Amino acid sequence: MTPDLLLLLGILAVLFITTVMLMLRGMTQRQRVAQRLRSIKPGAERVLTLSPASAALGRVEGLGASVVRGRLLSPSTLEGLEQTLRAAGFRGERALGLFVGAKIMLLLATPLAFALGCYLLELDETGMLIGAMVGGAIGLLAPDFIASRLRARYLARLERGLPDGLDLLVICAEAGLALQPAMQRVVDEIAGVFPQVAAEFRLTLHELRVLTDRREALTRMGKRTRVIALQRLAQTLIQSIQYGTPMSQALRMLAAELRQEQLLRFEARAARLPVLLTLPMVAFILPTLFLVVGGPAAVQVMRLW
Repeated sequence: MTPDLLLLLGILAVLFITTVMLMLRGMTQRQRVAQRLRSIKPGAERVLTLSPASAALGRVEGLGASVVRGRLLSPSTLEGLEQTLRAAGFRGERALGLFVGAKIMLLLATPLAFALGCYLLELDETGMLIGAMVGGAIGLLAPDFIASRLRARYLARLERGLPDGLDLLVICAEAGLALQPAMQRVVDEIAGVFPQVAAEFRLTLHELRVLTDRREALTRMGKRTRVIALQRLAQTLIQSIQYGTPMSQALRMLAAELRQEQLLRFEARAARLPVLLTLPMVAFILPTLFLVVGGPAAVQVMRLW
């Protein structure tokens, strides 16, 4: 092993150890006090100790929060990260800190791990350098890939459950409930089946109770996830509030449109099945058919030879 490679591994190890030390000290006094208060049960006489997993997550979040507070990232980058996490369903105060902290840890740990793996496999210096570069790329891109996959899965479940939630909202509106009691009823009924829809409606309810302008709260419901169905629902409710039209009638029309669009999506997916079944037929059925049809002829040819 050359001295340059040893120097590179030593720098990576020092960076990793420094990051771990900063992570251990990254939690501020306010975070530690808040974490201790959350660990106390009401009426209990003792303080519950945190699990190792919770403590590790807290340290990673402390590292990410210190990076965010230090303004090492641009405001546009932080806004994009927050929007991606909100669209994926992560809206807690610790979401951004955990994401940034995990990205920093992976960025520093994966090159060292890959370089160590290449060293144990007895690769040369070029292989170890390539392994460290591949590990750095994986550590840099893996959190973004995981967040995008979680966002896509969250939005898919949200779009799948929104027609059912809207049908319940129509029933509540026709029963004479106002907007907020109707949404609260939908949240209570649908939380066990479609928690994503319940989470969006619950957050909208909180904003309706806090914000002075109801139209702003409804507009934010559509902008959070950028789901077209939620944006249409927000515009329908805003128009109903602004022009005084019956909310139940407008919601019923929108629910019928969403049901029709969902049926069209199902039909489009069903229409793809014949095309998708072509490859298994070619791969498994045709060889067997050729064997059955051409097998006796092949046996006769082999006997002649």
